[in-house]
Amino acid sequence: MRSVNPARPDEIVGEVVAADAVAVAAAVGRARVAQTAWRELGIIRRGRILRACAEAVALRADELARLMTLEEGKTLGEARGELDGAVETIHYHAGHARDADGRTYPSGTPDELVRTLRVPVGVVAVITPWNFPVQIPAWKIAPALLWGNAVVWKPSGETPILSQALAEAFAAGGLPDGVLELVLGEGAAGQALVADPDVAAVTFTGSVPVGRAIAAAASARGAKVQLELGGHNAAIVCADVDPGWAASIIVGGAMGATGQKCTATRRVIAVGDAYAPLLAELIRQTEALVVGDGLDPATQIGPLVSERAKAAVVAAVDAALAEGATVVARAAAPETGAYYPPTVLTGSPDLAICRDEVFGPVTTVLRVANVDEAIALANETAFGLSATVLTRDERTIRRCIERIDAGVVKANAPTTGTELHVPFGGLKDSTFPAPREQNAETVADFFTWTKSAYTRLVPE
Repeated sequence: MRSVNPARPDEIVGEVVAADAVAVAAAVGRARVAQTAWRELGIIRRGRILRACAEAVALRADELARLMTLEEGKTLGEARGELDGAVETIHYHAGHARDADGRTYPSGTPDELVRTLRVPVGVVAVITPWNFPVQIPAWKIAPALLWGNAVVWKPSGETPILSQALAEAFAAGGLPDGVLELVLGEGAAGQALVADPDVAAVTFTGSVPVGRAIAAAASARGAKVQLELGGHNAAIVCADVDPGWAASIIVGGAMGATGQKCTATRRVIAVGDAYAPLLAELIRQTEALVVGDGLDPATQIGPLVSERAKAAVVAAVDAALAEGATVVARAAAPETGAYYPPTVLTGSPDLAICRDEVFGPVTTVLRVANVDEAIALANETAFGLSATVLTRDERTIRRCIERIDAGVVKANAPTTGTELHVPFGGLKDSTFPAPREQNAETVADFFTWTKSAYTRLVPE
């Protein structure tokens, strides 16, 4: 399996051997054996080891960031920021090793102690995407390990060299052999992992079709499932805010990381008189973006992850133009490489691009008469991950937070970006009924089972 630099398609970053079903089964077997001793270490010792793992990742941050830019394409600054966030995420979960792991309850029987305690589920399959190839693994792997599980991690086939380096950093931090197993490959490796009867839980971030297939396969045999499946996120803009400031929020949310975020701003809904000045600023700011190789310090927007990803964005925009959309802004972009120019469209809410997630630096500007229409339009999608409203009016903010169908709703901030300790997840097709990610308490609910224990004293 070959890894290619999306900025320079003739540059090979590295080659790895893809795992077949036999290799996946062997990895699960090693994890199952290692999990027993890992569980018996106790959560405080596991927390100490995770802190050492975080430090090992931090020591290799420059190397890992460069690999991320070479394989995934994001700018070196974005890559380094992601590494910093991943290190903090691991420390955050390790720091919860001394939290209470259960509760006590009163009993109707004298001298009886009734309590709950958490126990690990066993072997956890972690399947992660390429767009955040370090941060998303960190927020899944760290809590899974803290609570005494072993992990078999299948990262995206787009970032195998970086994934190997990250797994090596965990090992350098003192993680015992077998506790974190890495399997590289494409969809077949993931399917084998999900189907393995020794995998007790699956946590996945990726597309809706793949997520639904995982849920069907894993749930059918009683495994726990956690899914984060993308979004089609709206930014509502009111006329009482500065259009230049609003445009900067939107351009960052729509074009940052080359638009390859599940929380990226896909639709801009301008209310009334906000439309014309906002559109003018979006055009100006988008056309000023510097697109290029992520290793160049002057670059603001890097390439898409692959030529295949670029082709998908091209097809979606071409379809929108055929339906009547208009390109009102495009940044300049290199012709060679997996580059797609940041693009602003205008058109009807009926466009397919206003319903279907397009994973690239493209956003569509729509106009409505009032806030109620804006909320209704924001909700006209099968997804429900994130949204924002830009306004000075507190009543409008409260109404949007209450009525927009999204798991993350913001005011006067980008649709992208969340705090690592706050529960994260969506509604509707953006998710699956399971405990939220990131937050220490909610992830503990996913990575453990709760036991109820009754202890009576022997009569004297």
